[in-house]
Amino acid sequence: MLKIDKILGKSAPVSTQHYLTLPYERRIISRQRVTLDNGADAGLFLPRGTVLHEGDCLQTASGEIVQVRAASETVSSLYCADPVLLARAAYHLGNRHVPLQIATGMIRYQHDHVLDDMLHGLGLRVTVEQAPFEPEPGAYRSGHGHSHSQAHDHEHGHSPDGHAQHHH
Repeated sequence: MLKIDKILGKSAPVSTQHYLTLPYERRIISRQRVTLDNGADAGLFLPRGTVLHEGDCLQTASGEIVQVRAASETVSSLYCADPVLLARAAYHLGNRHVPLQIATGMIRYQHDHVLDDMLHGLGLRVTVEQAPFEPEPGAYRSGHGHSHSQAHDHEHGHSPDGHAQHHH
């Protein structure tokens, strides 16, 4: 089994020897057993809080290079040319702490029919498709994951329905 223990970033040598394709939920786990695209077994031993992105290069203990690929997964994508409607969608999804991938004219999140219905209610059209998911890292990210047990800069509670309530 290969031991992957070093992050080289996107500026690794061109001589990539192996590829590792994972969905988002697996790219946020820094210590796990994985199977490379060629079928080889490997173990990730990366710093806690590591989030892997498309194109990141890793190095094994024996010096081999492994390039990360974002797997296609079921996502909900919102394509819209109206920046106000996109902002409204981002606002409502953000209030639910949904990880979002944001690009010009597009918002994407991991598929959730309840969220799709909410956006339909706002007059938006959501497309369920297979695509890689690369969400924004988040404004409070400082090299570690965000959990609700960590302190915030503001008061933060949840209503009985599970939605965040913010008091700034």
